[in-house]
Amino acid sequence: MEQENSQFLATERVGRLMLKFAVPCVISLLVAALYNIVDQIFIGWGVGMLGNGATNVVFPLTVAALAVATMIGDGACSFVSISLGRGDQEHARRTVGNAVVLALASGLILAAVYLAGREPILWLFGATESNFACAWDYFTWIGMGIPFYMFGQTMNPIIRSDGSPRFAMASTLAGAVANVILDPIAIFVLGWGVKGAAIATVAGQVITAALALWYLFRMKLVKLDRPSFTLRPSLMAKFIPLGFCSFLSQISLVVAMATTNNMLRLYGGRSIYGEDIPLTVLGIVMKVFQIVISIVIGMAAGCIPVVGFNFGARRFERVRELMWKLLTAETILGVAAFAVVELFPLQLIGLFGSESELYEQFAVLTFRIYLCLIILACVNKAAFIFLQSLGKPIQSTFLSLFREVILAVPLVMLLPRKFGLMGVLYSMPVSDAVAFVASVIIIVQTDRQLKREIAAGREKA
Repeated sequence: MEQENSQFLATERVGRLMLKFAVPCVISLLVAALYNIVDQIFIGWGVGMLGNGATNVVFPLTVAALAVATMIGDGACSFVSISLGRGDQEHARRTVGNAVVLALASGLILAAVYLAGREPILWLFGATESNFACAWDYFTWIGMGIPFYMFGQTMNPIIRSDGSPRFAMASTLAGAVANVILDPIAIFVLGWGVKGAAIATVAGQVITAALALWYLFRMKLVKLDRPSFTLRPSLMAKFIPLGFCSFLSQISLVVAMATTNNMLRLYGGRSIYGEDIPLTVLGIVMKVFQIVISIVIGMAAGCIPVVGFNFGARRFERVRELMWKLLTAETILGVAAFAVVELFPLQLIGLFGSESELYEQFAVLTFRIYLCLIILACVNKAAFIFLQSLGKPIQSTFLSLFREVILAVPLVMLLPRKFGLMGVLYSMPVSDAVAFVASVIIIVQTDRQLKREIAAGREKA
């Protein structure tokens, strides 16, 4: 019966399936990204630049938690989809159960590490003397909410793989709406400042986690039983590598952000802008960029169940069609994003509060230089995730590691030696340009492989 329920993934038109699965996923990730954006906007108007600088210091630590959650969730989503395509209900069941246990355990461990090591962690991620007190308050509450956040983020792709992308979207949306309502109350009415923003964020995460827990016991395609929650190392070794690209793409972003924050503090202090303006501005620019990347990832990750099922069912024509439609859509998105960041940088930074002329001047430079190759960044990210959905963790992981660690980290450390503070801004487009070449090579190879599989299938028929 479960196999019959999932057969529409092999028969429905590819374009319609993309809309059905990708749109709710885009909204879910977009809403998740808005958690931080909403905090930044309200803090910018209620606390000021130092408050925004503090949230930018803490942001990489939230991304680190997301990295672990997406590794578990996306890996489980891919493996569950491939298992369902093969008609293997037992592996699908046990994968979901193991993912749930891993998410809960890792959330508790990471929260304990964060809360125990707050002071050295904040200095490591670029806190300044001016914003340290705000960063401490914000991080304390965010740290306590980490288990709820990680459980909700892990369950989101699993719920999509169960054929319920709308519920995945609704659970995330409910938490975000709560955050938007509670943020101004906590910051302006109760006067809690950055602590209030953090409490509002955690409240939203608790709501999302509660809804995910409710769904867990009402799944449609995957019916859980008690043995499903028994950890099986052999099974984890199969599904976790499929999410390793998602992990690397997020955790490498953490490394890059930590390095970038420290470079901004060092070279910003030697410039006319000082330490706090570059740290605050680039953090805001990255949040705006995160909105675009959330759409990119949502479009690609939303297609994982469709790609995985058809790949498992050996319907390679549909897999190839989806690949090129996805890359085309990501390119169009990149063009639209490029137009916005290049034409309206002052309006974008103005959403986060009004500051000095120097602050606005650096913001315009940062948007226009740092994101000048955002089109290539969109295509790169889509390529990483598509390869992951094909069960190709090595190629996917290589591309992600190459872009985010091998290129980004050395460049953000080396270019400022020649170009000063501007070198930090140049590091992003240079990394995207080189990574794009590698992405094109691997995508062309993948396309040729799919063509061979299609030809072989026709010969057998």
